[in-house]
Amino acid sequence: MNIPCILIPALVGLICGILGYLLGKMNSKSDNSLATSLQEDLDACKANTKNLNARIAQLEADLAAKAKIAATPQSFAASAPLIIFDGALAATVFGKKIKENDLKIVEGIGPKIEALYHEAGITTWHELSHTSTEKSQSILDAGGENYSIHNPSTWAKQALLAYQGKWQELKDWQENLLGGKE
Repeated sequence: MNIPCILIPALVGLICGILGYLLGKMNSKSDNSLATSLQEDLDACKANTKNLNARIAQLEADLAAKAKIAATPQSFAASAPLIIFDGALAATVFGKKIKENDLKIVEGIGPKIEALYHEAGITTWHELSHTSTEKSQSILDAGGENYSIHNPSTWAKQALLAYQGKWQELKDWQENLLGGKE
């Protein structure tokens, strides 16, 4: 039996067409998964960029706040250099962990007096170091008779030593104080 000559090229063409169609479908599926993967990577990069921009904004705000504090007038020093808190050194001297700007490090200030200062807008050692004895006494007086009996005459200088990181000097001086009084 003789297959007509036209039938062979038609069958070859049909087989090639089917194979081409199947190969094309397979390639389009792998292109879609690659595009999906690239889109996920792009979304992750965008989210990371957003987080980094937020962190940069926070650091810039912190730096501006520290620069503002450093630019305030000084009562104990002509200028205020930006001093970096060294918690490890403070812990070595005091034998316990010290948090930055913890007003309770000042002899005579406990949690309740610290809360009074915070309510008055004094939250850092630097701010406390610039607070006059009269201002401190008025803050205590406003807290009631339980607080007005305290003597804040050394608190500003203690806060300055803490702010400047002079931990050994502060500790030595505090050993001679009684409730913050000389």
